[in-house]
Amino acid sequence: MAILYLETSIFSFYYDNRPDPEIVARRNWTRRFWDNCIGRHSMMTGAAVLTELSKGGKTHKQDALDLALSLPAVDINEDIKEIVAVYVRHFVMPRDPLGDALHLALASYNKCDFLVTWNCRHLANASKTSHIKRINARLDLHTPALVTPLEILGEK
Repeated sequence: MAILYLETSIFSFYYDNRPDPEIVARRNWTRRFWDNCIGRHSMMTGAAVLTELSKGGKTHKQDALDLALSLPAVDINEDIKEIVAVYVRHFVMPRDPLGDALHLALASYNKCDFLVTWNCRHLANASKTSHIKRINARLDLHTPALVTPLEILGEK
C-alpha cells in the first residue's frame, strides 16, 4: 500500500465545473484517480491544503474542502518550516510560504511515496527532480515521486 500526499489542486479539480475541455478532462481523471485509490492506498493531505482551500473564492470551495477533510492532514512543525526555508534558499521552490515548498516538505518529511498534483510547473516537473533529490539527500529526507493522477492511474 503506497502512501500518497494530495496537494490542493487534486481537491480543487475534483469539483471544478468550468466547461473548458482541459478542465473537464482533469476533473474526470481526478475522479477516476480518487475512485481507484481510495481504500487501495494510504492517502493524506496537509494543513496547508486546508488553509489554501478555505481561502479560495471558487464556487466549489466548500465541496473541495470537505473532500480534503475526509483525509488525515499532517501538521506543520518547526522541522517542516526549516525544510521549507532550505527549499526556498536553494531555489527548489518559489517563496510562497503556504505553497509548493510546503507541500514538498510535508510529503518528504512524512516519507510519502508519491506527492500527487496537477501543478506541473513547480511540483510534477521532471526538470526539477534531480535538484529536489540532491537537496533532500543533503537534508537526509525521503524524496517522494512527484506525479499527476494520470501517472498513478498508469496513463499518459
